[in-house]
Amino acid sequence: MSILAVGTVAFDRIETPFGKRDRALGGSAMYITMAARFFTPHPRIMAVVGGDFPDAYMEVLASSGVDLTGLEIIGKGKTFAWGGRYHYDLNNRDTLYTDLNVLSTFSPVLPAAYANSRVVCLGNLDPSVQLQVLDQVQTADFVMCDTMNYWIESSLDTLQEVLARVDCLAVNDSEARELSGEPNLVRAARIIREMGPDIVIVKKGEHGALMFTEKDIFAVPAYPLEEIQDPTGAGDAFMGGFAGYLDAANSFGSDDLKHALVFGSAIASYCVESFGPERLLDLSMSDIENRIGAFRDLTTIPASQVQAGY
Repeated sequence: MSILAVGTVAFDRIETPFGKRDRALGGSAMYITMAARFFTPHPRIMAVVGGDFPDAYMEVLASSGVDLTGLEIIGKGKTFAWGGRYHYDLNNRDTLYTDLNVLSTFSPVLPAAYANSRVVCLGNLDPSVQLQVLDQVQTADFVMCDTMNYWIESSLDTLQEVLARVDCLAVNDSEARELSGEPNLVRAARIIREMGPDIVIVKKGEHGALMFTEKDIFAVPAYPLEEIQDPTGAGDAFMGGFAGYLDAANSFGSDDLKHALVFGSAIASYCVESFGPERLLDLSMSDIENRIGAFRDLTTIPASQVQAGY
C-alpha cells in the first residue's frame, strides 16, 4: 500500500477574526500527507521548497512519518509563500499575496521508489504539472485531483486533459459550477463526470460534501463546531483522509468510497479547530474514530412509527 501527494509545501500567513500566524507550515501536499498518515504508513510527498525552509519544519514532517524522498530543496531559492485574510464568517477570504518563488519552475521528477504508488493525490497545481506526474505514474490504481478557479479560467484545455485521466475530482461548489457552466450541482457533477472522472466530490464548506458516482449520490454533513479557528488546508486534509482510507482499505467499491468521504470529512473537521496543521499534529486515531461515531449520530434516521397516509 502506498499513497503519493503531489502539490505544495509553503509558508502561510493566515489572518482570521480569531488570530493570526506568520510563516506557518502550509501547502496542499503537506496537508494531504499529514491527514493520510493516519491510514497508511509513510505517505510520499512530491513538492519543492527553498533553502529558507527551516529544519524544524522538516522535522515536523519526518517525525510524522512522511516520506521526504521526493521533497526537492533548491538551496538558493525561496519557498512558496501565500497570505490570506478570512472574513468573519470564514467562508470568504482575501488573498494578500502569492509568491511562487521555487514553485514557478517546479517540474516534478518522481523518485524511482515512488513509481509504484497505488493512490495518487494531485493537489492544486498548474494542470501541466499534474500531467507531468500522470505520465510518470501510469500504473496507479486510483488518482484523485484538485483544481481551482484560476486554472479553470486560464488553462481549461490542459485541465480537461487531466480530467480525462483521473478517477476522482474534488472541488468546491463554485469551482464545480464554473467548470461545468451549470448552476445546479447535480447536473454540474454529471457534466464533469462526462469529462472523465468517475467520481466527483463537491465540497460545500460548512454545509458538508456531496459525492457523485455513476449509481449514487452520497452526502455527508459538516460537523457542527462551536469554535473554528482557521479553514486553511481543510480541503487538502479532506483529500488526504479520503485517499488514505481507500489506500488502507485496498478497495474502491461503493461502500469504501462512502466510508472514505466520512473519514475525510472527520479529519477536515479537526483541521479547522486550530491554525495551520497544529490540530493534525496532536490528533490521534481514537479522536478520529470518536468523530466518526458523532457523524453516525448526526445522520442516523430512526425508524418511523407512522405510515404514510395515516
